[in-house]
Amino acid sequence: MAEIRAFNGVHYNQRLVKDLASVICPPYDIISPQLQQELYHRSEHNFVRLEHGRELPQDTATGNKYSRAAATLEQWLSQSILEIDKTPALYLHDHHFSYQGKKYRRRGMTVRVRLEEWDKKVVRPHEGTLARPKSDRVSLLWACQANTSPILALFEDRKKNISSLLASQARKKPMMDINDAGGESHKIWAIMQPDIIEQVSQEMASEPLYIADGHHRYESALTYQRERRSCSPSVSGNEAFNFVMMTLVDFSDKGLLILPPHRLVRGIPKATLDELRAKLQNFFDMEELPLSTPDVWQKVDDLLNSETNDVRLGLFGLNGENIVVLKLRDFTAASQMIPYFHCELYKRLDVSIADHVIMEELLGLMGGGEGTSIDYSYDRQNAITRVSEEEFQLAIILKPIKAELIKAIADAGDKMPKKSTYFYPKLPSGLVFYRLV
Repeated sequence: MAEIRAFNGVHYNQRLVKDLASVICPPYDIISPQLQQELYHRSEHNFVRLEHGRELPQDTATGNKYSRAAATLEQWLSQSILEIDKTPALYLHDHHFSYQGKKYRRRGMTVRVRLEEWDKKVVRPHEGTLARPKSDRVSLLWACQANTSPILALFEDRKKNISSLLASQARKKPMMDINDAGGESHKIWAIMQPDIIEQVSQEMASEPLYIADGHHRYESALTYQRERRSCSPSVSGNEAFNFVMMTLVDFSDKGLLILPPHRLVRGIPKATLDELRAKLQNFFDMEELPLSTPDVWQKVDDLLNSETNDVRLGLFGLNGENIVVLKLRDFTAASQMIPYFHCELYKRLDVSIADHVIMEELLGLMGGGEGTSIDYSYDRQNAITRVSEEEFQLAIILKPIKAELIKAIADAGDKMPKKSTYFYPKLPSGLVFYRLV
């Protein structure tokens, strides 16, 4: 199904750029204005200048952050700040990080993948997209003609042949070894042997790919491909714009960490919030745990992570002292509040019940609601604190979604609600990237 190819990667020239940790950056979608400023000052060659450059008051349709990114790319290539590998390669990437005191390693391989329309089901999404981020990435593609950051996609290594091949390559000396990059470290190997590249391609040929992070980048690449084809007199199908850069990770990789985006809401009318408890009791069994309870989070986890397939959620904000654990009692009634076109599995997701039943129906936040604001936190203690400090009125605490559920939803042709998953940590930009020329 998926067509995997090697590519001539572009990366920093380590003879001129000694400190790679100072020049890589997060992907565009998590770079805040404050972080952007910090990255600009961290190094004159920080990759933020290509991935997510500054907007300036004097910008015009032809002179803007996209044109500046393109000029910077050409300058860095001409100055040999960036270099292009002469031999096509697959790039093995070991991403080491810590979370809540535990160390992880996520192993991926950065490749180029032939673009396929969604209806082919070769590449499968699990979340929807928004127009503005797609427009931004298409503009950057036209300006730089490069995939500056990889899409994170998942695959099934059924026979473990790919993991064996990658393990053998990881015993060699890496081409990049980056430590202390924001508390993370990275090792990159360039796999250039044609026989190994062919073996990986053959193993992947029967497998679909599941986008974990980067839906906007994939749809932008599809849009760019269509636009390039429309203005090209003849197309062979092998032009660089027919492919997109991805980092592929096995579903069973032990470093594949998925965090739940807890919901935070403010702007709820007092009368609506006062009535919420009674409305919840129509659908849920409710158990309250005082925050002061010893090992309260262990107790919450025990309740949320029951072996049954019940929908279970945490709620904080009904009063200032208790976390309420909700167990859905009346699925039939709740499912009628979810759009009919969604599959049964979608309707049984915790996040679907949180969004459609609690936020849209019981709180009346369909379309956001006038004066309301919704935010997301990937740390439940942070979510609780923000409600306790009255920045928000209500926190909905979710369990992490398992990778097999993402696959099942995508296989069913459905998509999860927006902000259902957060793959931690994000893949950095600036390690290796793919030029479409």
